Amino acid sequence: MARAKILFPLALLLTGCGFIGRTLQRTLDAPSEPAKVANKIRDPRRADARLSVLWIGHATALVQIDDVFVLTDPVFTRTVGQLSPRLVEPGLDPADLPPLAAVLISHMHFDHLSYDSLSMIEDKTPIVLLPPGAKASVPRYTFDSRELDRWESYEAGGVRVTAVPVRHVGGRWGIDQAWNARAFTGYVFQYHGISVYFGGDTAFDGEHFAETRVRFPALSLALLPICPTAPRDFMRRTHMDSLEALDAFSVLGARWMVPVHYDTFINSDDQPGDCPRLLAEHMRERGLGDDHVAILAIGEQRVLIAR
Repeated sequence: MARAKILFPLALLLTGCGFIGRTLQRTLDAPSEPAKVANKIRDPRRADARLSVLWIGHATALVQIDDVFVLTDPVFTRTVGQLSPRLVEPGLDPADLPPLAAVLISHMHFDHLSYDSLSMIEDKTPIVLLPPGAKASVPRYTFDSRELDRWESYEAGGVRVTAVPVRHVGGRWGIDQAWNARAFTGYVFQYHGISVYFGGDTAFDGEHFAETRVRFPALSLALLPICPTAPRDFMRRTHMDSLEALDAFSVLGARWMVPVHYDTFINSDDQPGDCPRLLAEHMRERGLGDDHVAILAIGEQRVLIAR
């Protein structure tokens, strides 16, 4: 009800404003409750895995490498920015997270840096890693927080995390982009000879991906966004589509790809199912199967490297 009271006059005002008006109208028409995840995993720890991924939704993924866990862009809330509703519930409850080696935040947008979600997992991690300039905007928690500039690394307990270049935009509120222009990053994290790339949000940038491959020539996994894609003339500046994600996968030279950042919130003209359907079509065109690209359902966990 509160969301409708806020969005209804906005939708009326912006009906003729193209993409923004359409997005607000779809948000207003969204179901009041997110879809449930069937057979939700309660204990994500896999004794049979050297490398596994559990897609929690949007850009939130739980990666297990041997005995350690890393969580990306945690968002567990019912909405982002108190407006955009969650279409599918989180694929793992925050209370069921194992102890984490680190939490990675790619940038400051509401659907990636969620203060309420960080509160939910405050006792799960000793460290949250942030892009340059983001720390001043993050409330104080019991965990440590640290910014990583491009190619800078953090290491603890044998886990090494390095910030890598991507192409996106900084800021959180729009106006603050002027002084937070560099507040976005990707990451590579390494442990026991396994390396994982997390792109956060990024447009296609072959030079950045090639630079990352030079420094990390044997990536085990790339977590790559495939949405939002439409309207393309607007989105292409900051977001890859599914074909560009496959191109990025190829340039990075990773063994596996897991797509993220789709079918969780309303933030484009894409309908649920559009982005993974297009990805599957492009995979067929390139002769790629699920032995290279693992398209997961929200709440699904895949062992990529078994013990």
